[in-house]
Amino acid sequence: MKHVAYAAAFTALALLTGCASQNVSQPTAPLNGNVKTDLKADVKVGEPISGESSVSILFNVFKLGGDSQFADGVTYGGGEGGFALGLDPVASAKSAAAYKAVTTSGADLIVAPRYEVNVEDYFVYKTVNVKVTGKKGTVTAIR
Repeated sequence: MKHVAYAAAFTALALLTGCASQNVSQPTAPLNGNVKTDLKADVKVGEPISGESSVSILFNVFKLGGDSQFADGVTYGGGEGGFALGLDPVASAKSAAAYKAVTTSGADLIVAPRYEVNVEDYFVYKTVNVKVTGKKGTVTAIR
């Protein structure tokens, strides 16, 4: 009989205890920082350069293939929305094409870049092809 009482007390105790989570949020003001510099760069404009990249997306979620090296420091808006788990394949293909154009030509930047974006959508499978063209820019001096 004692075992039944212990089992009942243990079961009641287990059922009456539980987990609780608490979230306290504090409204905050955004932190905006402005950086001003008086630096000016002299850029020598050279010959035309170009780069290409492509990426395939399966079920608008899974990225198949594509490049693994990207240019950083520039926002490449794709206009395709944020699919593929929040990643924009148009922006990543633009970044990879810009990286290829800059590294293969030895440029510091692309002057007047022009992106040609071709999206082939087959409902469950999508291919994004990007070609960037522009002029080779080389920084000669920073004042």
